[in-house]
Amino acid sequence: MSPIAPAAHSAEAAILEPALSISELAAELQVSPQTLYDLRSQGRGPTGFRVGRHLRFRRSEIEAWLARLEDEDAGRHPAGLR
Repeated sequence: MSPIAPAAHSAEAAILEPALSISELAAELQVSPQTLYDLRSQGRGPTGFRVGRHLRFRRSEIEAWLARLEDEDAGRHPAGLR
């Protein structure tokens, strides 16, 4: 077995990273799947990809999206007013 170059290894890890369906993500966030579809159609939702007709979301993309939401919210609501 040949060693995998670091860039190739990270690309391979990204491919194998667990992915959630829209209903799984909605359940974790306690929102409806329609809310996620609406956010995506407005360009405000998490980055996902399709496997056939099925929409999937990588955990790393979900975490990045949630961090962006937190940053946006912090900008709208200064720490002293929360």
